[in-house]
Amino acid sequence: MNLSQAESGAGPSAMDAVGSSLRAAISRWELAVWRQYQHVLDKWTPHVGRRWVGLLVVALIYALRVYLVEGFYLVSYGLGIYILNLLIGFLSPQVDPEILDAEGPTLPSSVNDEFRPFVRRLPEFKFWYSITKAFCVVFVMTFFSAFDVPVFWPILLFYWVVLFTLTMRRQISHMIKYKYLPFSSGKQRYDGKRASPESPSLSEG
Repeated sequence: MNLSQAESGAGPSAMDAVGSSLRAAISRWELAVWRQYQHVLDKWTPHVGRRWVGLLVVALIYALRVYLVEGFYLVSYGLGIYILNLLIGFLSPQVDPEILDAEGPTLPSSVNDEFRPFVRRLPEFKFWYSITKAFCVVFVMTFFSAFDVPVFWPILLFYWVVLFTLTMRRQISHMIKYKYLPFSSGKQRYDGKRASPESPSLSEG
C-alpha cells in the first residue's frame, strides 16, 4: 500500500512537470515562428512595387476562384466593404483637420512656410498587409460551403458601387476643404516648387 500510495502521489507531479515542459516548448516555438514571420515582413517593407504586384496576383486568384465556383458573393461583398474602410484610412490624415480647425491653421499659409509631408492614418504597409491578409482569409472561406450564402449578386455590386461613390465624394470634398493631398513626393514648399535632386525625400506615413 505504501508503494502504491507513493506512486499515485508522484504521478500527478510528474504529469504536471511534463505538461509545463510541453507548454514551455510550445511557447518557445510560437515565439520563434513569430520572430521569423516579423523578419520576413521587415524584409518585404521596402519593396513597395513587388508587394502590390503580389497582392494583385492574389486578388486575381481569388476572383478566378469565385468565378469558377459561382458563389461566395456575400463574402466578396464583405471583403469590398472592408477594403473601402481601409482605403478611407489610407487617404485620411493622421490628425483630422476638423479637430484642429478651431486651434488655427495647420497647413502652410505663405511661401515661407515649410512643407509638411502627409502623414496617413493608416500607413501604406499596414494598408497593403491588411488587404493581403483579408484576401487570404476569404480565399480559405471559399472552401467551406457554410459561407456560400445564396444572394442576388448584382444588387450587392450596385450597392457597393453607390457606397464607394458616396464615400469617395465625401473624402474628396474633405481634401478640397482642408487643402491636402494624400500623396507627397519629395520635399516641397507651399508655392509648389520642388526641392533640388540632392534633397532627401520624405517618407510617407
